[in-house]
Amino acid sequence: MANRHRGEIEATLGGERRVLVLTLGALAELENAFGGEDMLALASRFETGRIGARDAIRVIGAGLRGAGADIDDDEVARMSVDGGAAGYIAIVADLLTATFSGAGGR
Repeated sequence: MANRHRGEIEATLGGERRVLVLTLGALAELENAFGGEDMLALASRFETGRIGARDAIRVIGAGLRGAGADIDDDEVARMSVDGGAAGYIAIVADLLTATFSGAGGR
């Protein structure tokens, strides 16, 4: 079960319920993937709604790996989600909210 106070969320990906969390290592991975943007720049970027499919794959993949999954972005790209594109965006938004809200999503 996810602990939102630690920034964790639960999502169903590929028909399986999974925990995602953006640990410090996962955030560093995202900084590198997005050209060295710092954490605040990343949060600001996604807050404006500027997110592409590759962005969603990276964020979801980093969240899964942060929670301990041994999975790469190619595997993440093949996972289905209820709601299609909107479902992926909802997972990313929930994960970023849990990570950057400072209060576990409260």
